[in-house]
Amino acid sequence: MENYSSLLEKQKLFFHSDKTKDIKFRLDALKALQESVKQNEQPLMDALKADLNKSEFDSYTTEIMIVLEEIKFTIKHLQSWAKPHKVKTPITHIGSTSYIYPEPYGAALIIAPWNYPFQLAVAPLIGAIAAGNCAVIKPSELTPTTSALFARMMSDIFPEEYIAVVQGGVETSQALLAEKFDYIFFTGSVPVGRIIMEAAAKNLIPVTLELGGKSPCIVHHDANLKLAAKRIAWGKYVNAGQTCVAPDYLYLHKEIKQEFITLFREAIIELYGNNPLKNPEFTRIVSVKHFERLRSFLDNGELTIGGNYNSDNLMIEPTVLLNINWEDPIMQDEIFGPILPVMEYSQLDEVISGIDHHPKPLALYLFTESDNVQERVLESIAFGGGCINDTVYHLGSPHLPFGGVGSSGIGAYHGKGSFDTFSHEKSILKQSTRFDLPFRYPNVKDGLKKVKKFIK
Repeated sequence: MENYSSLLEKQKLFFHSDKTKDIKFRLDALKALQESVKQNEQPLMDALKADLNKSEFDSYTTEIMIVLEEIKFTIKHLQSWAKPHKVKTPITHIGSTSYIYPEPYGAALIIAPWNYPFQLAVAPLIGAIAAGNCAVIKPSELTPTTSALFARMMSDIFPEEYIAVVQGGVETSQALLAEKFDYIFFTGSVPVGRIIMEAAAKNLIPVTLELGGKSPCIVHHDANLKLAAKRIAWGKYVNAGQTCVAPDYLYLHKEIKQEFITLFREAIIELYGNNPLKNPEFTRIVSVKHFERLRSFLDNGELTIGGNYNSDNLMIEPTVLLNINWEDPIMQDEIFGPILPVMEYSQLDEVISGIDHHPKPLALYLFTESDNVQERVLESIAFGGGCINDTVYHLGSPHLPFGGVGSSGIGAYHGKGSFDTFSHEKSILKQSTRFDLPFRYPNVKDGLKKVKKFIK
């Protein structure tokens, strides 16, 4: 097995030089990263095209733009985030003041996935840098062109004792997980998330796990159906459904089911054309294994929209399956592809019960004009985050921490959430030496009586 102990030792030595704790050093690193992304916009779009057939529009808006906005936001706010901040002190601690000091963990390991291979490698890195850590990033081997470009970009601007990229497959990840990093940040599937957490537990390493699950999308009878159809089609089929927060399945109210399906078919044509398989900018499936897995779902339920595929190009057109139930194979795990199963409901209780009897999803989307329905769903169902009358869009806000709950993930990031994730909040009480409260000590006369009187 590969050994990365020397690389980790280099990073820990560099970290203990305290250079990364200097705010100017962090800001300079973020600015260098920002400049590198800007200079490599076209090569990045070319790499994403080669790996996933992503269009330049999708590559820029879902990968490059999100990263640039995140860096810009972090640079603007970093100095205030990094300052020790004073908090209240109780009357029992009279004479003292209380502070929280954000401090970096040390050397962080970031394991990134293939579906947004640039954005999901860099976004956590921004937080690691901002908080003052060193980092080793393991990009996905399933997107080799993007991963190789990312590795070159990082080696051009950062020494490996500060930021290093390690390429390789499963064996590489296993070797990295055997090392005693100070923090692990993983984005990927639930089964692999369990492996990451088990490995981290052996050395009591804190983790953030950005996982997934089956994210529901509910369309109530009072929704703006035309707008809902377009926004759901976009959220589901961008990146060919290979998005951790894509609507995984639809719950349609039976009163609007047929009308919605008609509008949804029109929305797909509007966004991707009459023959998406011949659309040169429709994203392909990442691998043969993943393609075959998705293709096996096409005989579930009743095929209503799409269903065609191209095995040579690993492409599946936007597809909708009706008459689906929770026992169907497609409903057992996250789909992660351009196939949308549909279930119908009459009462909201059916939806809430169905979702609550399954693992907590990473996202939830609800389309309704009713404030009461919105509040009912938000109060009744646990999930990572989501949107009312939209899909996926919450992911792009630096003001909204992004993460899962239960089996869909642990921890959150984006904006200040990224800084907080890669920082330990060190609590400090500064005590006065001008006086000393005598009744805190066990030898004072009637000490217990005085303590009780004081706290009243």
